[in-house]
Amino acid sequence: MVNEYTGPPPQEMETFLPQDGKNGATVYKFTTAKTDVEANGTLQFDPFKERKLEHPTTDGETLTHLLKASLGTGILAMPVAFSYAGLVGGILATVFTAFICTHCAYVLVKCGHTLYRRTHRTAMSFSEIAEVAFENGPAWGRRWGMPTSYCIRYGLFVTYFGTCAVYTVIIATNFQQVIEHYYGSPLNLRVMIALLLVPLILLSWVPNLKYLAPVSMVANVFMGVGLGITFYYLVTDMPAVSERPLFLPVMQWPAFFAIVIFAMEAIGVVMPLENQMKTPQNFIGICGVLNQGMAGVTLIYILLGFLGYVKYGDAALGSITLNLPIEEIPAQAVKILIALAVYCTFGLQFYVCLDIGWVAIKDRFTKRPKLVEYVMRTILVTAAVLLAVAVPTIGPFIGLIGAFCFSILGLLIPIVIEMVTYWEEGFGPGNWIVWKNVVVFAFGIIALVFGSKSSIQDILALYA
Repeated sequence: MVNEYTGPPPQEMETFLPQDGKNGATVYKFTTAKTDVEANGTLQFDPFKERKLEHPTTDGETLTHLLKASLGTGILAMPVAFSYAGLVGGILATVFTAFICTHCAYVLVKCGHTLYRRTHRTAMSFSEIAEVAFENGPAWGRRWGMPTSYCIRYGLFVTYFGTCAVYTVIIATNFQQVIEHYYGSPLNLRVMIALLLVPLILLSWVPNLKYLAPVSMVANVFMGVGLGITFYYLVTDMPAVSERPLFLPVMQWPAFFAIVIFAMEAIGVVMPLENQMKTPQNFIGICGVLNQGMAGVTLIYILLGFLGYVKYGDAALGSITLNLPIEEIPAQAVKILIALAVYCTFGLQFYVCLDIGWVAIKDRFTKRPKLVEYVMRTILVTAAVLLAVAVPTIGPFIGLIGAFCFSILGLLIPIVIEMVTYWEEGFGPGNWIVWKNVVVFAFGIIALVFGSKSSIQDILALYA
């Protein structure tokens, strides 16, 4: 009888687990169970958990930056904007404009989050999102990725660099008006601008958005107090609301949109803010940082536009502070506070230029990168101040660039990115995303045409 016994009886593991025999040894095959996410074929990559930042910003700090970016000097032109639409028309048009601007920013961030997961990246700039969207989108659009990226990058840089120059002029002009009132002799505006060089360089040396948050908070306080005093002037001896028209002809409304959209638009700071967040998923959503900030901004825009138009009607000037009596101390305080708020805001606007410029050159300077970065900061600020000194009347020219760039970058490019990003997935029931984007596209074209027209008229009036 042959002895077939070859070892001890099989144990429970041996009975139920597949085995590999190697050199007489038993190796058990273990297969981990797939999660529901893996079973559905979706990549289990969480870009938010993988993001590593040395100095991440909190939701509150990001909200502070967003408020400061959107509450720029353009808000002071809201009474003039209402003079093109009327009281009720101005309210409705402001809400509509804010909705479109917020939606386009939301679309950009949403597409960014989708592309993070597709490409296993944790952060991307505005231009990188466009490039990746085209390169991973339909075949017909892949060759447009790099050209679109360059257009966005250079468009943002030129627009925000010009904005920094204009902010320098605004700061100097406000201080000049107050000083001239007390000393009674005219001051050279170019000298006032040049004196700002060192303070602006020091502000540009703030290392990152984390440390810039307190500066933005101070700017919000200055702007808030300045607007509070302005509101006091507006409600004092205010005429009856019935003296102003509720609606004005719709043909005048494009001029309204041209003013408000460029005052409210902040597409250039959206991705830099999101990229520095500790919890970037909180930037969007119904109660996200973006919606919270834009809701507050919209309310303030409506209040100032409504009250300013009721107070001054068609006599409202391009900046409502110009309607305030310069001989009164509270009005002088408004000018100083606005100047200080704009100074503090300079750092946030400058960060967009810095972010774009540093990405372009950082690979060439791997030795002592911090020194090179701060040299670059100094050179950029000096160039902006020199531009302001050379052309103190630069405002209308930058207005033309802003009208052109913000209409394209802030409204048109985000919806193109959305179309390309979700080309393979479809555009919802009845292709509603397509129809929605047709409306946004039409609005963007209106802003582009009338914004550019208004800026050209300002330039012609300046040199006529």
